[in-house]
Amino acid sequence: MSIYDVNVSRLDGTPMELSALADRAVLVVNVASQCGLTPQYTGLEAVHERYVDRGFTVLGVPCNQFLAQEPGTAEEIATFCSTTYGVTFPLLEKIEVNGEGRHLLYSELVETADAEGHTGDIRWNFEKFLVAPGGTVVARFGPTTEPDAPEVIEAIEAVLPA
Repeated sequence: MSIYDVNVSRLDGTPMELSALADRAVLVVNVASQCGLTPQYTGLEAVHERYVDRGFTVLGVPCNQFLAQEPGTAEEIATFCSTTYGVTFPLLEKIEVNGEGRHLLYSELVETADAEGHTGDIRWNFEKFLVAPGGTVVARFGPTTEPDAPEVIEAIEAVLPA
């Protein structure tokens, strides 16, 4: 199975075909609006804007599993992200990334190890997965790793299609 085989919906509830991103590098990030790491939205948007024309997309995935730090409705999340951080990258519907209700998208992602060898459960908001064009998950970065950290930028640039 590939992440492109997983059914997802955009934040507004409309279906999104992940296969439309098959030729792009994608940074999948579980996000939250009321977390100490929420300012990472600024870096995520900056990285998205920097590379979007070169075949890269950030994909934000709201999740409320970590101390209920994403309690808002879809409309509240969309408004917060656009007005507070100017987010233009796609946001998916709020999902679960851990436990029995783990979304299939994350069932595929969590098998990838980070630099310390961690696989499995997402540890906190803003954990990042880099998916190369074609669907191979090539890197995993911990929640406190900034979106513009050298190791993230290096990994993104290594898999850009254009």
